Amino acid sequence: MKYRTDKLVPVAALPGRLAEARRAGKKVTFTNGCFDVLHVGHVRLLEAAKAAGDLLIVAINSDRSVRTLEKGADRPIHPEQERAELLAAFDAVDFVTIFDDSTPLAAIEAIRPDVLMKGGDWGPDQVVGREVVESYGGKVIRFPLVPGRSTTQTVAKIKNC
Repeated sequence: MKYRTDKLVPVAALPGRLAEARRAGKKVTFTNGCFDVLHVGHVRLLEAAKAAGDLLIVAINSDRSVRTLEKGADRPIHPEQERAELLAAFDAVDFVTIFDDSTPLAAIEAIRPDVLMKGGDWGPDQVVGREVVESYGGKVIRFPLVPGRSTTQTVAKIKNC
């Protein structure tokens, strides 16, 4: 069985990996998050992000980074390498990268996506990297949430079983 580890790329290597596609006029979309316990909202976000460009990069918080986000002492549920591998299995996803900072700002600055997509739970002024992306003419899209679907809700539901 072949695992899609070819899609797992460090942030520093992505600009080089994207250079040829960019020369060919391809648009790069970027989204990020913990992607800890995947649900239908994640799937819809990934598909919409892919549709907004030609190449989709998904940046996930490292395990250490997730713990800084006040998600709870027991988070993440799945370790970063497993979360990355799960995301790499999606046809819509071209590259997965892991960032260790509390925000993806450094990754956004390095990658310079044409489109930055975030879930609609983030207000326009809360989207990390918005100003950077808009400064060079990029577009920011806030994707509507699927009502009643979130990892936090799923984890709480499991704990109450």
